[in-house]
Amino acid sequence: MLVLLASGQAVTGPELASKLGVSRAAVWKQIETWRKAGLDIASGPQGYRLAGPLEPLDVERIGAALPSHVRRRLGTLENHWRLDSTSSELARRAAGLPDLSFVFADWQQAGRGRRGRQWLSPPAVNLQFSCLKRFAGGYAGLSGLSLATGVAAARALEDCGTPGIALKWPNDLVHDDAKLGGILVELGGEFMGPCHAIIGIGINVHLPEGVRAALDRPCTDLARLCGGDAPSRNALATALVARLVEALEAFDASGFAAFAQAWMARDALVERRIRVEGAHGTFDGIAAGVDARGALRVHTDGGMRVIDSAEVTVRPE
Repeated sequence: MLVLLASGQAVTGPELASKLGVSRAAVWKQIETWRKAGLDIASGPQGYRLAGPLEPLDVERIGAALPSHVRRRLGTLENHWRLDSTSSELARRAAGLPDLSFVFADWQQAGRGRRGRQWLSPPAVNLQFSCLKRFAGGYAGLSGLSLATGVAAARALEDCGTPGIALKWPNDLVHDDAKLGGILVELGGEFMGPCHAIIGIGINVHLPEGVRAALDRPCTDLARLCGGDAPSRNALATALVARLVEALEAFDASGFAAFAQAWMARDALVERRIRVEGAHGTFDGIAAGVDARGALRVHTDGGMRVIDSAEVTVRPE
């Protein structure tokens, strides 16, 4: 049914029922399912109409648009209409997939963010995917991986005409403190090596108002940042795959050191008053960038503290 609505033009209930070979009641039920999933579908005398056109992902098109040196290194490249989570799919199949495999999904029904949060995204309007990267060493060598991934994602967005993207430690892409995307890194394999990382990324391309209102923090999307003309989902996917393949190979060779300068140039927190909430309590301080491992440095009344994992919010001045 979404294919018939994908152009953004109005289609009547009887037309949909006839083309699909179902009853009008079945059409109405499916429309309500899409609405509950977050799609903005208007109804009126002209029929049902999506707020904007949908662009299906085309992995053949994405693969063909990649630079040849990236294509040579790429593992599996897949897109699924519906998954619980792209990261969960990679985790289930990690043992049998090649290095630098990418799994996209038009609709994640159980997408995950940090600290067990759900990643909310309606079908086929945003971009969500995961990448499998293998490492010969152990977990200790992967400090700063989420930050390096953030740099790669920001560069891909710049490639697609969206400058001004900042990075909020440890895993958010933001614009003027509004969240544009997020990164979740999950590790598997042997603690001392070899191991692998499953890197999940979600980018808001078109965020319906209903979904925006359900979120617990300021969010934005590429459509808003680009004056209503967001980059193509396929072009954005191509840029992200290309930048990530290059970045992950650089990280494998040199660790976070290869990204430290680029991270500092995009640091959304540096020299700002923040609140840190973690396993060791809550405290306020002034963000002072990150150390060589990518850990957050915070000036407090009691001296400098270094934080490996925590929830960080910007405090009003």
